[in-house]
Amino acid sequence: MNVFDRYAPFIQDYIYSSGWKALRSVQDAAGESIFNTQDNVLITASTASGKTEAAFFPILTRIDEDPPSSVAVMYIAPLKALINDQFGRLSELCEQAGIPVTRWHGDVPQSQKRKLMRKPQGILQITPESLESLMINKHMEIPSLFADLRFIVIDEIHSLLRSDRGLQTFCLIERMCALAGCHPRRIGLSATIGSPQAAGQFLASGSGRKTVIPRFDGGKEVWRLSMEHFFNTSPQADEGKDDNRVPSLSVEKPTDTAPQAADPGIGYIFEHTKGKKCLIFTNSREECEAVCQHLRHYCEVKHEPERFLIHHGNLSASYRESAEEEMKDDDSLMSVCATATLELGIDIGKLERAFQIDAPFTVSGFLQRLGRTGRRGNPAEMWFVMREDHPEARAMMPDLIPWYLIQGIALVQLYIEERFVEPPRTGRLPYSLLYHQTMSTLAAGGEMSPRSLASRVLSLSSFRNITQDDYRILLRHLIENDHICRSENGGLILGLTGERIVNNYKFYAVFQENIEYSVHSGSEELGTIVKPPPAGDKIAIAGRVWLVEEVDHRKKEVYCTLVKGSIPAYFGDVAGDIHTRILERMYKVLDEEKSYPYLMKHAVCRLRDARSTFMKAGMKNHPLVHLGGNMWALFPWLGSYAFLALERFLKLRCGKALSLKGLSPSRPYYMQFTMKVSEEEFYRITAQEASKDFDPLELLYPSEVPVFEKYDEYVPPQLVRKGFAAGVLDIEGMKQRVLSWSEDRNTAGI
Repeated sequence: MNVFDRYAPFIQDYIYSSGWKALRSVQDAAGESIFNTQDNVLITASTASGKTEAAFFPILTRIDEDPPSSVAVMYIAPLKALINDQFGRLSELCEQAGIPVTRWHGDVPQSQKRKLMRKPQGILQITPESLESLMINKHMEIPSLFADLRFIVIDEIHSLLRSDRGLQTFCLIERMCALAGCHPRRIGLSATIGSPQAAGQFLASGSGRKTVIPRFDGGKEVWRLSMEHFFNTSPQADEGKDDNRVPSLSVEKPTDTAPQAADPGIGYIFEHTKGKKCLIFTNSREECEAVCQHLRHYCEVKHEPERFLIHHGNLSASYRESAEEEMKDDDSLMSVCATATLELGIDIGKLERAFQIDAPFTVSGFLQRLGRTGRRGNPAEMWFVMREDHPEARAMMPDLIPWYLIQGIALVQLYIEERFVEPPRTGRLPYSLLYHQTMSTLAAGGEMSPRSLASRVLSLSSFRNITQDDYRILLRHLIENDHICRSENGGLILGLTGERIVNNYKFYAVFQENIEYSVHSGSEELGTIVKPPPAGDKIAIAGRVWLVEEVDHRKKEVYCTLVKGSIPAYFGDVAGDIHTRILERMYKVLDEEKSYPYLMKHAVCRLRDARSTFMKAGMKNHPLVHLGGNMWALFPWLGSYAFLALERFLKLRCGKALSLKGLSPSRPYYMQFTMKVSEEEFYRITAQEASKDFDPLELLYPSEVPVFEKYDEYVPPQLVRKGFAAGVLDIEGMKQRVLSWSEDRNTAGI
């Protein structure tokens, strides 16, 4: 029997009524795995390929044939917006079969949640944070809610593979299943999985099942890419140069002219969004605000109606939702400036193209953003816009390299050539999460003996690398600081300090949050900011500039009025985690003579200049480049965590022998410093130190406690230090690179 014939009649009717001619290959392959095995299933296919239907058609068939006595399916998604988007699709699909779909997150009315509590059934859509809240606040209801749970569907699972949030999600799944006595299968969905086998192991953690990864022909990927470079002021890289190269991608002529003396890169976007619906991606909320301000200013100067909206995590729900609704309107010609909040799989209708300002941090992010376009039979289309200031007249050599341009090329080439996407992060020591899940377990279950608590928490797969001795140290510390305390019976319960932390709604999230102030203009809530300025100063939010009239520090509220102007925004953004493979491919971009068909005229010339700088500086065979006098620049071509390890290694292990001073990192591209030894001595000393088997803790200063994750401040300092040294710093990757410098020079006979 083929997969279509196996579907329930209401699924077949849905397919017929939707006008489908045939199932897609991903739906056939996923159906085979879900129908014919009892394993977990990881479904990896491109955006808009039908992954949701591939999972839910067979799942709904199974629960229609054998209705469970509780919630049948738990659907976990990383964003409320994604849940809201999928809610409509699933409700329509399930309506004929009478299978209810319930959303459960902070914006959902309590009445809908109470309805599910009274009669647990159907599909529950939930975020990891809302599941945490459910486990704590509805602990006694978990068995009745999930006793007969059959499937857990985890959407956009790639977004959970490299963070504490992903480990938290699987802790909660394991705890929920143990409490409810259920044994559901897990179905993971993603368009961007770099190492399917590693991701499959991650998906299976603690489930007692293996993971099947269906194989199928996904067809040929067709992209329309362009990548252009702009200096923020004239002249551009190709001005005054004879370059007859014709780019393979024919970019249409400007539809309009940006205002004179405008930022050329933003003017380029302004010109090529008119009459179209586009997404304009930035890498930070600050950049998002600045770009939106500039584009709206151009509209004002040209006496045009505004055609730019904004979407990021610090905006109020009403601002975000209005942008989402506008994107779903196929007739809309508005464009949206966005961060990663529109990167995941929300259906935003017929989108003509995406712009990416500067290079994203990851191949995964690039693919997700590209995948927002190209739906409904059209090829995916992204235009990169790389910007930089002209180097100053006496700029040092590292400032002559257009790092974002090189990084963007590397991201694209890594996927085209190797299908590389960042793999899961493994081997960490998540002490911050250990604290969080310890407190959550006590808050949910009440008094427990130390032995019982340890068996419940340390048995979770996320803590496989945590020793019982380390856990004993954590519990003693928490007792000393009143986060937990002993009862008269000798059991452990939450202390007063611990209760205050757990009872705050922000406890449910394990990702780092800033102290935020809500921003109001009259009765309208605009969003949130951090570190508000005093009354009389200006702030930027929602793509506009506002005059601060009052700051209420007790209530954490800012009151303001709209004014004209342009100023930078600040939301506490931090740089992303860049993988070592990206830096290595950046080296190859500079070293090879290959041309890339998506580069436009300015970018071609800027790359040529960068390659010339690379060769003239001798960077091909010399990671260490002499800048004059005692000044040196080191180009290690290492990702974020190995680069950080190298920075500390040079300062703390080699600094004295190198007479090294003033080390200044430009992470993760290069570091500058002064030293009094020769290049050969540098390689000899660093190789000698890297070959030693030293304690990772030696890369921390004696009294340093590097708070890295959200709850590190509540963890014993010795565990924070250990977790950072052994679980964050990539010391092994750093050592291999340092030793390779000496080996390469010996091989070359230098």
